Amino acid sequence: MMSLMDVDTLLTTTRSVRRKLDLDRPVEPEVLAECLRIALQAPAAGALLSSIRWLVIRDQATRSAVAEHVREPARAAQAQFGHLVSQATLASSRHLLDVLDRVPVFVLAAMIGRPAGPGADANVFYGSVYPAIWSFQLALRSRGLGTTITGYHLDGHEADVAALLGIPDDVTQVALLPVAYLTTTDFRPAARPSVQSVTYYERWGRAQD
Repeated sequence: MMSLMDVDTLLTTTRSVRRKLDLDRPVEPEVLAECLRIALQAPAAGALLSSIRWLVIRDQATRSAVAEHVREPARAAQAQFGHLVSQATLASSRHLLDVLDRVPVFVLAAMIGRPAGPGADANVFYGSVYPAIWSFQLALRSRGLGTTITGYHLDGHEADVAALLGIPDDVTQVALLPVAYLTTTDFRPAARPSVQSVTYYERWGRAQD
């Protein structure tokens, strides 16, 4: 539970998990519901807070069907852009695709409506759901579960998944999160740029005096 992990550790060791998901251990409905309850406390634009929706998918046949709609565009993207990421990351992503249908639960984050336009409109729309997605991931991590954001099916297969799941036309699918218990607790802060190298002061490109 959260009391067993300090906040800084939680924030710096919550990773996108693909290889270390327990494919055989069930995820209790009450645990998932509690994590989603916490997620809904995330900040959002007031007018859009009531637009956030979660679709929990447990049925094996449905998960298998959704997984197929993820795999096709994912493998095409990996073939085209895989050279831009590390071999470890690519291998991890490929592993998840192979076992995706075996992950115990999918959670689909969605928003009622469509972004009104690019720029500020899209920023407000997606900015009202991604904090909730991140809070959901943190809540999972604090309870020994993990996930990763996937969105490959949105490239050409969003309508197929919508038809499969009965999602109305006026709902925007944002992210699919495969959820499972973790097979390890050995997560550490990742390699990141130094704060000094990515932070400017008063003017773009100006380092701190």
